Amino acid sequence: MGEEAKQRILLVDDDTALRELVTDYLGASGFQVEGVGDGAAFRAGMAERGADLVVLDLMLPGEDGLSLLKWLRSKGGPPVIIVSARGEEVDRVVGLELGADDYLAKPFGPRELLARVRAVLRRGAADSATNESGSASGMATFGPFRLDLATHVLVRDGREISLTSGEFTLLRLFLEHPNQVLTRDHLITLVKGYERAPFDRSVDVRVTRLRRKIEPNPEAPVYLRTIWGEGYLFSPRGESAQ
Repeated sequence: MGEEAKQRILLVDDDTALRELVTDYLGASGFQVEGVGDGAAFRAGMAERGADLVVLDLMLPGEDGLSLLKWLRSKGGPPVIIVSARGEEVDRVVGLELGADDYLAKPFGPRELLARVRAVLRRGAADSATNESGSASGMATFGPFRLDLATHVLVRDGREISLTSGEFTLLRLFLEHPNQVLTRDHLITLVKGYERAPFDRSVDVRVTRLRRKIEPNPEAPVYLRTIWGEGYLFSPRGESAQ
């Protein structure tokens, strides 16, 4: 594989030893990897060279990782895997709320990070393939909504509703499995491409975000319904439970 064909990863972590270890490991696995230690270097790297994926530590000197994630998502940007020694649920949830694609708690093995990187990039490649082939119209519809499969834009009554890559992937999966109960474990496998970790609530967070964007009343959902003890059911016609 030529250098120009390699996918570029930007690693942001102030731990020099870890940064060198991960850079060497991912580089030996076929990626072009640049490691930086703070927010200023990250912003410069994105502006000058961009990235296909960002691995972002939360605990950074100066501007923290959540602030950088929010900035990146305001511009669209590539998929993001958050890594942090702070394993509290609140950090994971806030990161996912801001649009992170995955979360990995420190300490972690480089093989585990590599698996996450490949899964996120594979999911992005699948989305691109869908965009290129798509359906005849390139649109999926439900209720008053239209989802453009090429641009990932959700539209209602002429108004665009922005979606993160994780929200788009999850909504597309629901549209592909209408009126079917999908368990959390199955959804995580479909969305992330690997088996769930204990207490992984990332799908629940994404469902909550989607409800805020599509439900008339997120507290009484009619599209994304919870089936207690089983999982979620997507009703394209917006029918509430009987």
